[in-house]
Amino acid sequence: MEKRKDELVREEAEQEHNHIHLDDHPLKGNGFDEMIKDPAEKKKVQLARSIVEHQHSSCKEIDDLTIRRFLRARDLDVEKGASMLLKYLKWRQKFVPNGHFSPSEVPNEIAQNKSFLQGVDKQGRPINVVLGAKHFPNKKQGGLDEFKRFTVFALDKICARMQPGQEKFLVIADLQGWGYANSDIRGSVGSLAILQDFYPERLGKLFLVHVPYVFMTAWKIIYPFIDNETKKKIVFVENKRLKATLLEDIDESQLPEVYGGKLPLVPIHDA
Repeated sequence: MEKRKDELVREEAEQEHNHIHLDDHPLKGNGFDEMIKDPAEKKKVQLARSIVEHQHSSCKEIDDLTIRRFLRARDLDVEKGASMLLKYLKWRQKFVPNGHFSPSEVPNEIAQNKSFLQGVDKQGRPINVVLGAKHFPNKKQGGLDEFKRFTVFALDKICARMQPGQEKFLVIADLQGWGYANSDIRGSVGSLAILQDFYPERLGKLFLVHVPYVFMTAWKIIYPFIDNETKKKIVFVENKRLKATLLEDIDESQLPEVYGGKLPLVPIHDA
Protein backbone atom coordinates (compact mmCIF):
# COMPACT_ATOMS: atom_id res chain seq x y z
CA MET A 1 0.00 0.00 0.00
CA GLU A 2 1.29 3.47 -0.87
CA LYS A 3 2.58 5.35 2.15
CA ARG A 4 0.71 8.40 3.33
CA LYS A 5 2.40 11.74 2.71
CA ASP A 6 2.74 12.52 6.40
CA GLU A 7 4.46 9.19 7.01
CA LEU A 8 6.97 9.91 4.25
CA VAL A 9 7.67 13.36 5.70
CA ARG A 10 8.18 11.84 9.12
CA GLU A 11 10.61 9.23 7.79
CA GLU A 12 12.58 11.86 5.89
CA ALA A 13 12.75 14.04 9.00
CA GLU A 14 13.99 11.09 11.06
CA GLN A 15 16.71 10.39 8.50
CA GLU A 16 17.79 14.03 8.57
CA HIS A 17 17.75 14.03 12.35
CA ASN A 18 20.05 11.02 12.50
CA HIS A 19 22.68 13.04 10.64
CA ILE A 20 22.31 16.24 12.68
CA HIS A 21 24.57 16.64 15.68
CA LEU A 22 23.16 18.86 18.42
CA ASP A 23 26.07 21.28 18.03
CA ASP A 24 25.12 21.81 14.38
CA HIS A 25 21.51 22.66 15.10
CA PRO A 26 20.46 25.90 13.33
CA LEU A 27 19.26 27.43 16.62
CA LYS A 28 22.34 26.45 18.60
CA GLY A 29 23.40 29.37 20.74
CA ASN A 30 19.97 31.00 20.95
CA GLY A 31 20.11 30.73 24.73
CA PHE A 32 17.18 28.34 24.93
CA ASP A 33 18.27 24.98 23.54
CA GLU A 34 20.84 24.42 26.30
CA MET A 35 18.05 24.82 28.88
CA ILE A 36 16.67 21.45 27.79
CA LYS A 37 18.77 19.03 29.81
CA ASP A 38 16.96 15.77 29.09
CA PRO A 39 18.56 14.03 26.06
CA ALA A 40 15.30 12.31 25.10
CA GLU A 41 13.44 15.63 25.11
CA LYS A 42 16.18 17.27 23.07
CA LYS A 43 15.95 14.56 20.45
CA LYS A 44 12.17 14.81 20.26
CA VAL A 45 12.31 18.60 20.01
CA GLN A 46 14.66 18.41 17.04
CA LEU A 47 12.61 15.71 15.36
CA ALA A 48 9.40 17.74 15.81
CA ARG A 49 11.18 20.80 14.42
CA SER A 50 12.28 18.85 11.34
CA ILE A 51 8.75 17.58 10.73
CA VAL A 52 7.12 21.01 11.06
CA GLU A 53 9.77 22.89 9.05
CA HIS A 54 8.87 20.74 6.05
CA GLN A 55 5.40 22.26 6.16
CA HIS A 56 5.87 25.74 7.64
CA SER A 57 9.11 27.70 7.27
CA SER A 58 8.32 30.01 10.20
CA CYS A 59 9.12 27.11 12.53
CA LYS A 60 12.76 28.17 12.12
CA GLU A 61 11.94 31.23 14.25
CA ILE A 62 10.54 29.14 17.11
CA ASP A 63 12.85 28.38 20.04
CA ASP A 64 13.32 24.91 21.45
CA LEU A 65 11.46 25.57 24.70
CA THR A 66 8.35 26.52 22.74
CA ILE A 67 8.51 23.29 20.76
CA ARG A 68 8.98 21.35 23.99
CA ARG A 69 5.83 22.91 25.46
CA PHE A 70 3.80 21.66 22.52
CA LEU A 71 5.35 18.22 22.89
CA ARG A 72 4.66 18.12 26.62
CA ALA A 73 1.06 19.11 25.97
CA ARG A 74 0.82 15.90 23.95
CA ASP A 75 2.73 13.70 26.40
CA LEU A 76 5.92 13.97 24.31
CA ASP A 77 4.28 12.27 21.34
CA VAL A 78 6.31 13.73 18.46
CA GLU A 79 3.66 13.35 15.78
CA LYS A 80 0.87 14.82 17.92
CA GLY A 81 3.10 17.59 19.27
CA ALA A 82 4.28 18.52 15.78
CA SER A 83 0.69 18.58 14.55
CA MET A 84 -0.30 20.89 17.41
CA LEU A 85 2.65 23.19 16.70
CA LEU A 86 1.81 23.33 12.99
CA LYS A 87 -1.78 24.24 13.82
CA TYR A 88 -0.47 27.05 16.04
CA LEU A 89 1.82 28.45 13.35
CA LYS A 90 -0.98 28.50 10.78
CA TRP A 91 -3.36 30.13 13.27
CA ARG A 92 -0.83 32.74 14.32
CA GLN A 93 -0.05 33.67 10.71
CA LYS A 94 -3.75 34.13 9.95
CA PHE A 95 -5.07 35.61 13.21
CA VAL A 96 -2.05 37.75 14.13
CA PRO A 97 -0.63 38.69 10.70
CA ASN A 98 1.45 41.58 12.06
CA GLY A 99 3.01 39.44 14.78
CA HIS A 100 1.26 41.24 17.65
CA PHE A 101 -1.83 43.28 18.52
CA SER A 102 -1.61 46.92 19.52
CA PRO A 103 -3.93 48.60 22.07
CA SER A 104 -5.67 50.35 19.17
CA GLU A 105 -6.90 46.95 17.97
CA VAL A 106 -8.63 46.14 21.28
CA PRO A 107 -9.96 49.54 22.46
CA ASN A 108 -13.24 48.35 23.98
CA GLU A 109 -11.57 45.61 26.00
CA ILE A 110 -8.84 47.91 27.31
CA ALA A 111 -11.42 50.54 28.29
CA GLN A 112 -12.95 48.05 30.73
CA ASN A 113 -9.67 48.08 32.71
CA LYS A 114 -10.06 44.49 33.84
CA SER A 115 -6.65 42.85 33.40
CA PHE A 116 -3.48 43.71 35.31
CA LEU A 117 0.13 42.57 35.29
CA GLN A 118 2.60 43.11 38.12
CA GLY A 119 5.05 41.16 40.21
CA VAL A 120 6.13 37.52 40.17
CA ASP A 121 5.38 34.58 42.43
CA LYS A 122 7.95 32.57 44.39
CA GLN A 123 8.78 30.58 41.26
CA GLY A 124 9.35 33.72 39.21
CA ARG A 125 6.08 33.41 37.30
CA PRO A 126 4.45 36.72 36.26
CA ILE A 127 1.19 37.49 38.09
CA ASN A 128 -1.90 38.41 36.08
CA VAL A 129 -4.95 39.72 37.95
CA VAL A 130 -8.31 39.66 36.18
CA LEU A 131 -11.38 41.41 37.61
CA GLY A 132 -14.40 39.50 36.38
CA ALA A 133 -16.96 42.12 37.41
CA LYS A 134 -15.37 44.60 34.99
CA HIS A 135 -15.87 42.36 31.98
CA PHE A 136 -18.98 43.05 29.92
CA PRO A 137 -19.37 41.04 26.72
CA ASN A 138 -19.43 43.16 23.58
CA LYS A 139 -22.49 41.91 21.74
CA LYS A 140 -21.96 44.11 18.71
CA GLN A 141 -20.75 42.64 15.44
CA GLY A 142 -17.08 41.79 15.80
CA GLY A 143 -17.23 41.97 19.58
CA LEU A 144 -16.23 38.34 20.11
CA ASP A 145 -13.31 38.70 17.71
CA GLU A 146 -12.07 41.73 19.61
CA PHE A 147 -12.21 39.77 22.86
CA LYS A 148 -10.16 36.99 21.26
CA ARG A 149 -7.65 39.58 20.07
CA PHE A 150 -7.50 40.94 23.61
CA THR A 151 -6.85 37.44 24.92
CA VAL A 152 -3.84 37.17 22.61
CA PHE A 153 -2.76 40.73 23.45
CA ALA A 154 -2.81 39.89 27.17
CA LEU A 155 -1.12 36.50 26.84
CA ASP A 156 1.65 37.96 24.70
CA LYS A 157 2.18 40.72 27.26
CA ILE A 158 2.43 38.16 30.04
CA CYS A 159 4.83 35.93 28.12
CA ALA A 160 7.02 38.91 27.22
CA ARG A 161 7.37 39.64 30.96
CA MET A 162 8.88 36.21 31.67
CA GLN A 163 12.56 35.98 32.50
CA PRO A 164 14.74 33.63 30.36
CA GLY A 165 13.95 30.04 31.20
CA GLN A 166 10.59 30.87 32.79
CA GLU A 167 7.68 29.41 30.85
CA LYS A 168 4.63 29.78 33.07
CA PHE A 169 2.46 32.46 34.66
CA LEU A 170 0.00 32.70 37.53
CA VAL A 171 -3.50 34.17 37.39
CA ILE A 172 -5.71 35.57 40.14
CA ALA A 173 -9.24 35.73 38.76
CA ASP A 174 -11.22 37.93 41.15
CA LEU A 175 -14.97 37.47 40.81
CA GLN A 176 -16.12 39.87 43.51
CA GLY A 177 -19.28 41.59 42.30
CA TRP A 178 -19.63 39.24 39.32
CA GLY A 179 -23.20 38.89 38.05
CA TYR A 180 -25.16 37.66 35.06
CA ALA A 181 -24.33 40.87 33.17
CA ASN A 182 -20.69 39.76 33.25
CA SER A 183 -21.42 36.24 32.05
CA ASP A 184 -19.79 35.53 28.69
CA ILE A 185 -19.88 31.83 27.83
CA ARG A 186 -18.83 32.29 24.20
CA GLY A 187 -15.99 34.59 25.17
CA SER A 188 -14.82 32.31 27.98
CA VAL A 189 -14.83 29.21 25.79
CA GLY A 190 -13.07 31.08 22.97
CA SER A 191 -10.42 32.45 25.32
CA LEU A 192 -9.94 29.04 26.90
CA ALA A 193 -9.44 27.45 23.48
CA ILE A 194 -6.73 29.99 22.63
CA LEU A 195 -4.93 29.31 25.92
CA GLN A 196 -5.09 25.53 25.64
CA ASP A 197 -4.48 25.15 21.90
CA PHE A 198 -1.97 27.91 21.21
CA TYR A 199 -0.30 28.66 24.57
CA PRO A 200 0.14 25.13 25.93
CA GLU A 201 1.99 24.60 29.20
CA ARG A 202 1.92 28.34 29.92
CA LEU A 203 -0.59 28.45 32.77
CA GLY A 204 1.06 27.56 36.06
CA LYS A 205 -1.84 28.16 38.44
CA LEU A 206 -5.23 29.87 38.42
CA PHE A 207 -6.68 31.16 41.68
CA LEU A 208 -10.42 31.88 41.65
CA VAL A 209 -11.15 34.30 44.49
CA HIS A 210 -14.29 35.98 45.87
CA VAL A 211 -16.41 33.49 43.93
CA PRO A 212 -20.15 34.24 44.22
CA TYR A 213 -22.63 31.39 44.20
CA VAL A 214 -24.25 32.74 41.03
CA PHE A 215 -20.98 32.18 39.14
CA MET A 216 -21.27 28.42 39.54
CA THR A 217 -24.08 28.33 36.97
CA ALA A 218 -21.72 29.63 34.30
CA TRP A 219 -18.87 27.51 35.64
CA LYS A 220 -20.84 24.29 35.09
CA ILE A 221 -21.21 25.22 31.41
CA ILE A 222 -17.55 26.17 30.94
CA TYR A 223 -16.02 23.32 32.96
CA PRO A 224 -16.41 20.56 30.30
CA PHE A 225 -14.31 22.66 27.89
CA ILE A 226 -11.33 22.67 30.28
CA ASP A 227 -8.78 19.92 29.65
CA ASN A 228 -7.73 17.69 32.52
CA GLU A 229 -4.25 19.17 32.92
CA THR A 230 -5.66 22.69 33.16
CA LYS A 231 -8.24 21.56 35.73
CA LYS A 232 -5.41 20.45 38.01
CA LYS A 233 -4.07 24.02 38.07
CA ILE A 234 -7.33 25.67 39.21
CA VAL A 235 -7.78 26.55 42.88
CA PHE A 236 -11.00 27.91 44.41
CA VAL A 237 -9.95 30.05 47.36
CA GLU A 238 -12.06 30.47 50.51
CA ASN A 239 -12.58 34.12 51.45
CA LYS A 240 -11.43 33.55 55.02
CA ARG A 241 -8.14 32.06 53.80
CA LEU A 242 -7.58 34.39 50.84
CA LYS A 243 -4.35 36.11 51.88
CA ALA A 244 -2.91 33.01 53.55
CA THR A 245 -3.54 30.92 50.43
CA LEU A 246 -2.01 33.47 48.07
CA LEU A 247 1.03 33.87 50.33
CA GLU A 248 1.81 30.19 49.87
CA ASP A 249 2.77 31.00 46.28
CA ILE A 250 3.43 34.75 46.36
CA ASP A 251 5.71 36.73 48.64
CA GLU A 252 4.01 39.68 50.34
CA SER A 253 6.35 42.07 48.51
CA GLN A 254 4.96 40.79 45.20
CA LEU A 255 1.33 40.40 46.24
CA PRO A 256 -1.10 43.06 44.97
CA GLU A 257 -2.21 45.61 47.57
CA VAL A 258 -5.85 44.60 47.16
CA TYR A 259 -4.97 41.24 48.73
CA GLY A 260 -2.88 42.65 51.57
CA GLY A 261 0.41 42.85 49.69
CA LYS A 262 2.71 45.67 48.62
CA LEU A 263 2.23 46.10 44.86
CA PRO A 264 -0.34 48.35 43.17
CA LEU A 265 -2.28 46.91 40.25
CA VAL A 266 -0.83 47.87 36.87
CA PRO A 267 -3.20 47.78 33.84
CA ILE A 268 -1.87 45.20 31.42
CA HIS A 269 -1.69 47.68 28.54
CA ASP A 270 0.67 49.82 30.66
CA ALA A 271 2.78 46.92 31.90
